[in-house]
Amino acid sequence: MIGISIFILALILLLFGFPVAFTFAGVGILFVVLFADPSQLAQIPYRIYANMGENGGGTVLMAIPLFIFMGLILQRTKLAEQLLVSMGRLFGSVRGGLAISTVLVGTLLAASTGVVGASVVAMGLISMPIMMRYGYNKALSAGTICAAGTLGQLIPPSIVLIILGDVLSIPVGDLFRAAVKPGLVLVGCYIAYIVIFCIIKPDAAPIIPLENDDTSRKKALLDALFAVIPPLLLILVVLGSIFYGVATATESSALGCIGAVVLAIIYRKFSLPMLFESANETVKITAMVFAVIIGASIFSMGFSYTGGEEEVERLLLNILR
Repeated sequence: MIGISIFILALILLLFGFPVAFTFAGVGILFVVLFADPSQLAQIPYRIYANMGENGGGTVLMAIPLFIFMGLILQRTKLAEQLLVSMGRLFGSVRGGLAISTVLVGTLLAASTGVVGASVVAMGLISMPIMMRYGYNKALSAGTICAAGTLGQLIPPSIVLIILGDVLSIPVGDLFRAAVKPGLVLVGCYIAYIVIFCIIKPDAAPIIPLENDDTSRKKALLDALFAVIPPLLLILVVLGSIFYGVATATESSALGCIGAVVLAIIYRKFSLPMLFESANETVKITAMVFAVIIGASIFSMGFSYTGGEEEVERLLLNILR
């Protein structure tokens, strides 16, 4: 059971808080040294180079830093803050309106960034204080933010889907297209849960009092439209070019970067320091993502060389019998 125990050890180390990339790489190397031929470690540079090369999907992986850069530019335009304030005014008269707004804004952020961490941090910093101010239940508020943040794993352009497309040799556009409906269904389930929860426990999400005059409501609607339509058009252009075969994921990500800069100019948030900070943060996040890819490649090598593939095959065959 050496091949299975490699998963158990990796899981234990992850639960203790060790970095994902170094845990995978270290466990893979350790098992090759202890239970296989250590000379096989010489294959590691070739496996890494294969991931970088044309045949290994190197051009597909180029979309990762570009989509991250696009999301960071949109994040620094205060997009999430504008959306949440505008949506909160529209749904404030509905019980649980702020939580529903958080899910909707999280959906738009997921379609903008593709990075879970960025969405969760942004929503936590912006929406959590507002919900606490109006007396929302802490469990409902935190759960809503975490749930909305994880949408970035599924809703395109998801970094996870790009990596899976490269590993499984499946066109990224097909994965994006297939992930849209499940992502929207998940959003609908989140909103339905919030509505039902607020019906059962009305005190968990108080109604926010709003002005009743038509002028303020029209202004709130116009503010919401101005905050939603530009980024929504950018997302439709980026994903639409992929879905209809006009551009590849890498080409559409470059288009998204240009569109994000244009939106920053429209929102009057563009500056050279902001551009430099976004580029610097993109390098950090991209390095982390590619470190995980390299670590996973070494882990899979250790799993394969210690007989893990044969053990899993025997296990599945026994289950079928």
